[in-house]
Order: sequence, then structure tokens, then C-alpha cells
Amino acid sequence: QVQLVESGGGLVQPGGSLQLSCAASGRTLGNYAVAWFRQAPGKEREFVAGISRSGDSTIYAVSVSGRFTIFRDVVKNTVHLQMKSLKPEDTAGYYCAADLYVLGVDRSEQLYNYWGQGTQVTVSS
Repeated sequence: QVQLVESGGGLVQPGGSLQLSCAASGRTLGNYAVAWFRQAPGKEREFVAGISRSGDSTIYAVSVSGRFTIFRDVVKNTVHLQMKSLKPEDTAGYYCAADLYVLGVDRSEQLYNYWGQGTQVTVSS
């Protein structure tokens, strides 16, 4: 099975940028649909962005559309989440998830069977 490890989180000022990485081991991540989710304290986990196996299809939550970009690095067996124009409301733990059987790309966290441990993003001045 695939193991996922997130990195790249940290503290950033409003308007700043961060790039998160989801590195896979044990399997080729290109065989999996991948998504990023986030969870802020006291809130439910929510979908952020997703990418299909081929990388041709991507979807975003309305709250991040136009600011975040999800993309694959096939050579490094990694999926990245480029985040720009960050806002305090983007503060959360960010988690990547993957699954072999998701068709295309999907927002439903119940469909993803493999999860990383998460990386914290804090947007504050």
C-alpha cells in the first residue's frame, strides 16, 4: 500500500505563499487519485483540491479557487499544493489523501483510503 508524508507547512503572513508536498512511498502515486483536505480547530475536515491520476483533471473548493494550485511531480512521486494570497482563514492542518479506485477526481473524503499525518499551516501577522 502507499504511504503518504506531507511537508511544507509553517507560519506565513497574510498574502504570503507556501507550497505543500505529499510524497509517496511504496507505490507509484500516479496510479492514485489524490486530494488535499484541511481541518481547522473546532471545524470539520473540508476538501481543498483534488487531481486525477493523469493530472489532466483538477478541482478546487470555491474558497481556494484561483489562489491554490494542485499538481503532480511524477519524477519525485509527489503531489504539490501551491498556495498563494494566503488568508488567516486558511489556517488549518492540511492532509493529503489518495485512492486507487476514485474515478477521475472527487471531493468526498470517504472515498480516500490512504492518508498522511498532516502538516500545519498558520496564516497570521
